[in-house]
Amino acid sequence: MSDAAYLEDLNEAQREAVTHGVTIDGRFDADPLLVIAGAGSGKTQALSHRAAHLILSGVDPRRILLLTFSRRAADEMSRRANGVVEAAMTARAGAGKGQRHGVTLPWAGTFHAIGARLLREHAEQVGLDSQFSILDRGDAADLLDVCRQALDLGRGKTRFPRKDTCLGIYSQVVNRRDTLARVLATRYPWCEPHHDALKQLFAAYTERKLAQSALDYDDLLLFWAMMLESNALAEQVAGRFDQVLVDEYQDTNLLQAAILKRLCPEGRGLCVVGDDAQAIYGFRAAEVANILGFANDYPGCRTVTLARNYRSTNAILDAANALIGEASAGYRKDLFGTRGTGIRPRHVTVRDSVDEARYVVEQVLERRETGVELKQQAVLFRNAHHANDVEIELIRRDIPFRKYGGLKFLEAAHVKDLLALLRLAENPRNEIAAHRVFQLVPGIGPGTARQAFEHLQAHNDSLSALATFRPGRGDRTMWQALAGQLAEAAAADWPAGIEPLARWYKTTLDERFEPPTTARAGDIDDLVRMGGQHADRAAFLTDLTLDPPSATGDHNDDAELDEDYLVLSTVHSAKGREWDSVYLLHVADGTFPSEYSADSDAALDEERRLMYVAFTRAKNALDVVSPLRYYVTEQHRHGDRHVYGATSRFLTPAVMRCFDAVTDASVPARACASGVLAAGPRVDLAAGARALWQ
Repeated sequence: MSDAAYLEDLNEAQREAVTHGVTIDGRFDADPLLVIAGAGSGKTQALSHRAAHLILSGVDPRRILLLTFSRRAADEMSRRANGVVEAAMTARAGAGKGQRHGVTLPWAGTFHAIGARLLREHAEQVGLDSQFSILDRGDAADLLDVCRQALDLGRGKTRFPRKDTCLGIYSQVVNRRDTLARVLATRYPWCEPHHDALKQLFAAYTERKLAQSALDYDDLLLFWAMMLESNALAEQVAGRFDQVLVDEYQDTNLLQAAILKRLCPEGRGLCVVGDDAQAIYGFRAAEVANILGFANDYPGCRTVTLARNYRSTNAILDAANALIGEASAGYRKDLFGTRGTGIRPRHVTVRDSVDEARYVVEQVLERRETGVELKQQAVLFRNAHHANDVEIELIRRDIPFRKYGGLKFLEAAHVKDLLALLRLAENPRNEIAAHRVFQLVPGIGPGTARQAFEHLQAHNDSLSALATFRPGRGDRTMWQALAGQLAEAAAADWPAGIEPLARWYKTTLDERFEPPTTARAGDIDDLVRMGGQHADRAAFLTDLTLDPPSATGDHNDDAELDEDYLVLSTVHSAKGREWDSVYLLHVADGTFPSEYSADSDAALDEERRLMYVAFTRAKNALDVVSPLRYYVTEQHRHGDRHVYGATSRFLTPAVMRCFDAVTDASVPARACASGVLAAGPRVDLAAGARALWQ
């Protein structure tokens, strides 16, 4: 290429990753590429620049498959790649003479979204209805529960797992490509006596989904992998792409790895980017062995390591390197920074979780006085309840905060209601959507809803037939209005069909929810607006189900929201983000690492990687806080019923040499620390209470 100025923005390792396999005359060699991208090393820049470099070297963007773990990541990489191509093409044409060369990557998306798209396109060849519904996790669990009740599996003498546990077992079996017996033995040992009943349940669940033309999340990967087991179909699908780029490869499961192997059997055109040190999703069936064993799976692969960190100071990177350097396995890399030494991270010992909260909040406020905004600071924790005392302290001091890991958008009842209406209009065989929709009518319960669904089935799944159903109980006028709106929405062009359903549903909000609020109506309006941005109802439902907004809250009843707020987040939710200052809570053995990881070397390795992710979120300041006391019960937190926390096994001497040790000596003595209340005035509350009624 004559003009590659865009490569000048990259460091040497990034340039090697971006240009790998592209010869000077624009031809491509077959070597697969593994990019080990350390935390903060410019992974997104490297991957988006590689996509741009391929396009500028002659690859048709329609023949590039970019697989990510969120639609936002796919959109961001597409946007960056387009910017690079646009600038390069303009430079080639000469200043002021170039035309805009808008480039899109039409095959950029999540594994699940790309799987859904391919299954729809090849539906006839694989025996699916191209208009299949996609069940979210909640609906999938509900359908499993319907099957569970139909098989009468919950009435035995022993405790049968509930629907969410059943769905978790099913998901592990599918994504780990493992047997039910092995999954139960290794992950759900208390469920082993129910092996045969669970097998029967999952068979019934599968039949019910097929009958209703519905797929759950796991089916999208399972059916995609099964489709590629046909050599003819595998060649047909793989033949559509010259280059396959995969982000966050350390988070793939065995099913996703199998899909890639069928798309790129020899690794031709395959580039995967990831960091084994940030593999923290084993509980979701992610398999770190995929990235650790990539060279064995694809002999002759080229490995490029990105170790230059653009985020953190060297003092923080030294601590992170020391921590991950003690892992039992992994690609060796020592991150080095570009921002100078910085202040050393601190290991802070406090008395208990109350003092931990007080210390952290005071440090947050102190940093704020130096010019670091609240939302440039984050309090991270292993489990959500570890932040309870911090939340109390923040509320007491009237400090705004936002906690990540709360109610997800699709878990909100009013959002699920409207989506159920749309899903039923799209697929009248969707039993879970039908039962939810029918019970929106006052007076209609599960029994009547079941009768209405059977009536619908008896009339060839025609929604217009609902008008002839006469509910024995319930508001018949409202039922007729619902039936009319559903039939109209099913027949209407998109997005016209969503607005009447939304208007009808909003008339039910005040009766369904207490207290009344404009926030729910605002969420419904947002859904209508979002729907208008999609080509059809199926595309809208697919996108919203597979990559929903993280939470409700675009609308709020408060007249003004705080423009600055402190971030509280689990470490898992913090992955991919960064802050000026990070405070890591409850670092003691049994809490970090979790007590549940103690019996497994693999689980301990993942806990170490989780702590590494926490360390590498910090740009300038890192405080690791360890309470000494853990109270046995909440009601004795101010007494002496406590145990002492053991030092986290991850804070070894080598790691601690990177920290300044701090003991929080400013804790005021508590009057009740010994369990004896100080003497003082006494008030007879009981007498006062009785006097109210005399």
